Amino acid sequence: MNNIAKTLRKNLTDSERKLWGHLRAGQLEGLKFRRQEPIGSYVVDFVCFEKRLVIELDGGQHAGNDNKEYDSARSAYLKSQGIDMMRFWNHEVLQESDSVLVMIAQKITPPSPLTSRGVTKPNGS
Repeated sequence: MNNIAKTLRKNLTDSERKLWGHLRAGQLEGLKFRRQEPIGSYVVDFVCFEKRLVIELDGGQHAGNDNKEYDSARSAYLKSQGIDMMRFWNHEVLQESDSVLVMIAQKITPPSPLTSRGVTKPNGS
């Protein structure tokens, strides 16, 4: 599995390269992401172990039935391990990367207590 991951790291797609440019070296919320990382018998595109989050980028090949079954099995396995997953289409990363980064940041950053519902005011009213 490590040889597969190493090969994938050397052959990133354009969308993976673009997203990696924003995730590497703690650029997003100071978190460490790894790319093409083995988890169980799967290799995921990007993972932040601290937040237990996997980010997968999908091209047109993921629209076929065979890949849907594989993707579903991988998603179920990751969920069973307590790992959440976000999926984006390649064209989203290439054409709307700012929006993709905002969605990822929202997922990994807990909401501020000041914006949470049900927070009582300091004077108790």
